[in-house]
Amino acid sequence: MALDPRTPVLVGVGQVTERPVEGAAVGERREPVDLMASALRAADGDSGAKPGRLLARAASLRVMVPLSWRYVNPGILVAQRLGISPADQALSVIGGNTPQTVVSEAARQIAAGALDVVLVTGAECIYTRVAARRDPERPVLGWTTQPDDTPPPRLMGAERPPATDTELSRGLDRPLRAFPLFENALRADAGETIDEHQRRVARLWAGLSTVAAANPYAWSPVPRSAEEVATVGPSNRMVSFPYPKLMNANDRVDQGAALIVCSVAAAREAGVPEDRWVFPVAGADANDHWFLSHRADLCSSPALRVAAAGALALAGAGVDDVAHVDLYSCFPCAVQIGARAVGLPLDDPARLTVTGGLGFAGGPGNNYVTHAIAAMAQRLRADPGALGLVTGLGWYVTKHAVGLWSSAPPKGGFRYSCPQEEVDALPQRTPASGYEGDATVETYTVVHDRDGRPELGIVALLTPDGHRAWGNTTDDDAMAGLMEREGCGRPAKLTADGRVEIR
Repeated sequence: MALDPRTPVLVGVGQVTERPVEGAAVGERREPVDLMASALRAADGDSGAKPGRLLARAASLRVMVPLSWRYVNPGILVAQRLGISPADQALSVIGGNTPQTVVSEAARQIAAGALDVVLVTGAECIYTRVAARRDPERPVLGWTTQPDDTPPPRLMGAERPPATDTELSRGLDRPLRAFPLFENALRADAGETIDEHQRRVARLWAGLSTVAAANPYAWSPVPRSAEEVATVGPSNRMVSFPYPKLMNANDRVDQGAALIVCSVAAAREAGVPEDRWVFPVAGADANDHWFLSHRADLCSSPALRVAAAGALALAGAGVDDVAHVDLYSCFPCAVQIGARAVGLPLDDPARLTVTGGLGFAGGPGNNYVTHAIAAMAQRLRADPGALGLVTGLGWYVTKHAVGLWSSAPPKGGFRYSCPQEEVDALPQRTPASGYEGDATVETYTVVHDRDGRPELGIVALLTPDGHRAWGNTTDDDAMAGLMEREGCGRPAKLTADGRVEIR
């Protein structure tokens, strides 16, 4: 069919993985903006266009905010390394959903004729930062610093804290303490024993590792058995129950990725062969009730369910029409919740990722989904006409992005929805921040120190009237008991200072 010249199309993808090199000096490893520039050069080459044509024509350069180094405006540095001068230099807020959200926004702007070529990139070098800190020689990283009066970037998204003051005071200050709450709630919801659930989750995670083993850009391309994933030991210490280290996203990576999205007219003018074209078909974004205290339950994502259904409807497709999938995979609960929300079974882990996931392919901060989209594009080029689904997730199963992709152009052009009003109208709980008295354990986790010793129990509680409260325990017997036998559903008592006694 004749294509509108403003139809958005992904024409170039690039990925960079800089693994450790034995004997190489840590201080000589590259910084995040270097990996971003390399990924964009790779994307330019991948497009098959006349070299540099699309990069030079880009009006917008959009960077996923790096966590491993502070730049005032990394887009300026990336542009300098590429010798280009895009008028719009933008920086995302924190969130693993942001790459897909940013691409959906770019697709809408291109379809509206407001832009022609958009560059999307991001990178992390947390491996190098940690290696430098642990090196006895204490090498100085001569990475770029920008003065505070550097022209600021345009901010993409709104900054908002992920937790309430009460949640923070109970220890919910980072993902590795929040996501295990969902996992234990999933186990209770399924009626499984701790051992049954752990074996099932380990099989799921081992399946993802086999995909990573075939991914040339994976940070850890080594297949793991379910026994390896589940067995706690010196190299796989317990982090936050029920997750040992191998069930956590691995952010200690040096990885970058980039996408070139443009109009069909720009692709043709730059000489991009049509067998490189991959079309954004439909996109959707929605947030669950922002704070954990307000969620109706801690084992599902209504926002992802509504957003995924909306994106599929816009594409005129059902989930059975989707041939290739990448569900956000920071922790096993994210994959299980995502599969349930989208309507996918869990019996074939290889069906749920094109990269191998954040634990094995790598979890470069906010930029994982850029890698996922790049890998999806390669998969769809090799399977003409097939439909691919990518999801992104930010904060504590909070922010969700859905993208549908195909090498075949969408009949109605790119379509987008943001069903936030529908999600906001769904049931939610009332926080009971000052509550003391009898309650029931809804879910929990036990946080361990770096030596593998339990140090803090974090407990979500439901009051007799159904409100949600939070408590802590540091009692060794109580923490051991929560890991040895099911804690969800047990009666408890919460004191005014937040201490919980589990009966």
